[in-house]
Amino acid sequence: MKRLFIYITLIILVLSGCKTNKPAIEAFTADEQQKNENPEAKFSEQSTWLLGYFNPVQLSRPPHSEWFTKGFEEYQPDQGVIGKLSAMNKGDLTIQIVMGTWCPDSRREVPRFMRILDQWNFPAENVTFIGVDNAKLSPVGDYDRLDIQRVPTFIILKNKVEAGRIIENPATSLEQDMLNILTRNEKQ
Repeated sequence: MKRLFIYITLIILVLSGCKTNKPAIEAFTADEQQKNENPEAKFSEQSTWLLGYFNPVQLSRPPHSEWFTKGFEEYQPDQGVIGKLSAMNKGDLTIQIVMGTWCPDSRREVPRFMRILDQWNFPAENVTFIGVDNAKLSPVGDYDRLDIQRVPTFIILKNKVEAGRIIENPATSLEQDMLNILTRNEKQ
């Protein structure tokens, strides 16, 4: 839990200049914050959706904390794969996470992916979060170039060129699929 708190604090500091219209702290009015503190939120309701670029710290707040924290804490990545990822140069890597907070697959896979990034010590400033609606659309410039068909979609870029994607469900595991993309290992 302490590691999660440190990671979220680091994300807040690093992403305070991200591509949003408002800082994450100002993203909600008092009424919206109160509405989002409802622990029995229905994620199909548009009022709970995170759309466009968003600060991942919003996932640690109600109503999203209900699924995010549990998924993050419970997932145990393969430490052998994490070790192989840790041996790789991360400096030229960036990751785009396209997700829908309404989507059960996103609510399952994104916390797991964040746990992997945490254990890998991946730089938070190299991760961009994009929220979409249930038509897989987002109010982000040039969004259509991402060609998102299903969510979540994890786009891994090496030197700003797409190296590969994990779409909706991993073929093996999130960490192994990521390693396969980064090493061009096509074994399933």
